[in-house]
Amino acid sequence: MNDPQDPYDPYAAQQQLIGYDPYGRPLYGQVPAQQPLQPAPQPPYGQQYEPPYEPSYEQSHAQQSHAQQYGYEQQPQGYAPQAPSYGYDTRQQPSQWIPQQAAAQAPAQPPAAAPAPVPGPRRSYPEDPAGPDPAGQEPGPGGPAAGYRTEQFAFIDQPDEDSEDVIDWLAFTESRTERREEARRRGRNRVVALVVVLALLLVGGLGYLWYAGKLPFLDAPGPKKGAPTAAGAQKRDMIVVHLRNTKRGGSSTALLVDNVTARQGATVLLPNALAVTKDDGTGTTLGKSVEDGGIGTREALDTALGTRIGGTWRLDTPFLERMVELVGGIETDTDTAVPADDQAKTPAVGQGPRQTLTGAMAVAYATYRAPGEPEAKQLERTGRVLYAVLRKIPSDPKAAATTVESLGQILDPGLDAQNLGGLLARIGEHAKTAAYRTEVLSVKPDGGLTDDASKKVVKELLGGTVTAAQPGAAPRVGLKDATGDEKAQVAAKAALLNGGYALVDGGRADRPAATSQVTYQDEGQRARAVEVAKTLGLPETAVKKAESVVNADVVVTLGKDWKPS
Repeated sequence: MNDPQDPYDPYAAQQQLIGYDPYGRPLYGQVPAQQPLQPAPQPPYGQQYEPPYEPSYEQSHAQQSHAQQYGYEQQPQGYAPQAPSYGYDTRQQPSQWIPQQAAAQAPAQPPAAAPAPVPGPRRSYPEDPAGPDPAGQEPGPGGPAAGYRTEQFAFIDQPDEDSEDVIDWLAFTESRTERREEARRRGRNRVVALVVVLALLLVGGLGYLWYAGKLPFLDAPGPKKGAPTAAGAQKRDMIVVHLRNTKRGGSSTALLVDNVTARQGATVLLPNALAVTKDDGTGTTLGKSVEDGGIGTREALDTALGTRIGGTWRLDTPFLERMVELVGGIETDTDTAVPADDQAKTPAVGQGPRQTLTGAMAVAYATYRAPGEPEAKQLERTGRVLYAVLRKIPSDPKAAATTVESLGQILDPGLDAQNLGGLLARIGEHAKTAAYRTEVLSVKPDGGLTDDASKKVVKELLGGTVTAAQPGAAPRVGLKDATGDEKAQVAAKAALLNGGYALVDGGRADRPAATSQVTYQDEGQRARAVEVAKTLGLPETAVKKAESVVNADVVVTLGKDWKPS
C-alpha cells in the first residue's frame, strides 16, 4: 500500500485518513468529491456531540478474523477503543470542521475497503471425519467447527456404569491385600522379638551358671575350688579368732580366711597343742600363749605357719551369745546332744540336722567336749557355729559393722569395727554361696605339723609359704629332731636362736636319722642354708635342695651324728 504522505506518490493526493480501526490503526481511503461545506449543526449549549463510529460488516469480520489469528481478545459489541493521540487531541471543538462529520453528511458512498491484514501462519487441525461444517464455517480452535464434534467426547458426559463398581472392587482388594501384608509383617516382628528375648535369656542363664561354676562341662572363671596354685599367686585376708570360755575356762582358736583371688572363704581351726615360739625364742603351745594374755600370739602363728594375719579378734562367750541373738539365731547340724548344765546355766541342745540354736545354745554346743573326746571334735563344733553365724551376717559391710558395734566389745587396736565388719561381710558372702571350707589343722603329739597339714591346709588354704613371712622378719628355720635325744634338741634350738633365726618347731621325726641334713626349697635360700649349717657346726655337704616338710625358709633335721659344741 502506498504511503499517503509520500510526496512522490501520484496517488497519495487521492487518499486521506478517514478513521481508525478498533485497534487504533489508521484507515485511508479516497476523498469523495467536494461538496459545499455546510456548517455542522451545533449541539445544545454546553454539550459536545460526536457520532459513534460504526464499522461496516466487512471491517468487523476482518477485525474478528485478525483478532482470532493473533490471539487478541474480541471486545464486546459496542465497545469503541480510543485511538492514540500521537501527541495531540483528535477530537475537534464544536466550532471547528471535523472531517468525519463531513464524510457522514456527504452522499452515501461505499466506504473504501480496509486493507486486508497480512495473513499469518495458520494452525492445522485434524480433518473432521463427518465432512465440512454445514454452516460453511472454517474449522478452527475453540468450538465444534475446529474439527471435533460433541459425540467424540461422549465418554466425559456419559460415564460407564460399571466404572464405579470396578474402582470400588480395586480399592477393596487393595486394602484387603494391605491388611494381610500388615498382619504378616506384625507376625514376623513378634516372632523375631520372641527369638531375641529367648536368646538373651539363654545366654544370661548359661553365663550365670558358668560364673557360679555349676556347669559340669565348663570350669568357673578363676582357679578351681581346692586346686593348688603357685605360692604367692593368691591374695588372702585373714584374722585370728580366740573364743574364750568365761564359765568353764579354756579357749578355741580359729583363722577366718577370705581368699580374694579365688573368691572363697575358709575357717581353719588350730588345736591348742600347736607348738609356737615366743618372742624370746622359748617354745610354748598355742593354748598356753592364749591363756597368758595372747601377747605375741599372732606373730608366733605367722612364724609357725608362714602367714600374714591381719588382726586378732578376742571373742568371749558372752559376746558370741549376743552376736547370735543379734542375727536372729542360727541353724546348724549337730553331731551330738548337749545336756543341760544347771551349774553353768547352759540349756540342752538336741542332736540332728537343721537344729535352731539360740545364743545360749550356740555357746553350749560350740564349747562342749565330752569326756575322753579328742580336741578335734570340739573344734569341729566351734567351726559349725562360726559357719552358721557367718551365714547370718549381713552382706553389706556397713550393716555388718553396725552389728559388730552393737556387741559393745573393746576390739584389738589393729582391728576396728569397720574393718572387722567388712571382712565378716565378705567371708559371710562366701558362706552363703557354699564357697566355703572348714578344716582342722592336725598336729603331732609334740605339737608339730603333720606333712598332710603342711601341704593341704597351710599351703592351700592359708597360703603359707617361705616368702609369706612378715617383711623384715628374721629368717625362719624349722627344726625337726631325729636324734631321739631331748638334750640335743634343746641345744640346737638355743644355737639357732642365738644366731638370730626365727625358730619353727618341726617336732620329732617319725624315724631316727643317722646323719644331720639342712634342706631348702627355693634356690634363693641356698646361701642362707649354708649359713645355718655353719651355725650348727655342720659341713656344707649337709646342705641339699629338697621339699620342705616344715613351713620354713630352711629346715634342719638333726641326726645322731650331731653333737652340741
